Amino acid sequence: MFSVIIPGRPCLTDIVAVDTQPNGQSTKFAFNFPLAPHFSEIVVFFLPGTVLPPDTAAAIYIQYPGADFRFIGALANEKPSSVIKVSPPRRTESQDEDQMLDAGGMNGDNSSMVATLGISIEPVQVVAPQLAALEAETGSGSVAGNELVRQTPQQRGISTKVLAQRIIGSAFNFLASFSESSDPMRGGQEVVPLKAFQDWWTKFERRVNADPTFLERQDPTANG
Repeated sequence: MFSVIIPGRPCLTDIVAVDTQPNGQSTKFAFNFPLAPHFSEIVVFFLPGTVLPPDTAAAIYIQYPGADFRFIGALANEKPSSVIKVSPPRRTESQDEDQMLDAGGMNGDNSSMVATLGISIEPVQVVAPQLAALEAETGSGSVAGNELVRQTPQQRGISTKVLAQRIIGSAFNFLASFSESSDPMRGGQEVVPLKAFQDWWTKFERRVNADPTFLERQDPTANG
């Protein structure tokens, strides 16, 4: 389901299922990898074809030797990959001296120290507050800005019907100035050149790309 890349190292694929549910599926996974050589980023991503159950997210935790697991990020169907900054412990000078005194290397070194990356599939309602707390801790807006769930218009307090009315209103107001009467012999109905509609759509699409939520505000401009 998941894979991990530590810059400068081969891609990690040796994922371990930590638990097995009655249906035979697992919700908790782990990767183990050495702390050496030192790294400061981890890339976690879905393998092709991976889709999480609705209203869930993949919470990401890391554990260094002698420490507890710590939440560091999350993935979701709308956010299938993430580059996460980490701070693994470094060797101290005293540890280097101890290793030099141990000619046989029996005391171990950083290459034998292993970190564990845990991935747990959890309800979005559980993961989202952890992301918010992580953002507050790191002072980085990029953490909580990676939305776990793409909210529907209803969740944002606006109905699909209202959105449709605003889109139609935008088109009508823009195209009204281009209308002209047809041949009186054909009823004299007002017509709008096709190019006018194409111009409206280009302008409308450009605005959506620049400000995707403008239609969801209570008093959007209606000129497209």
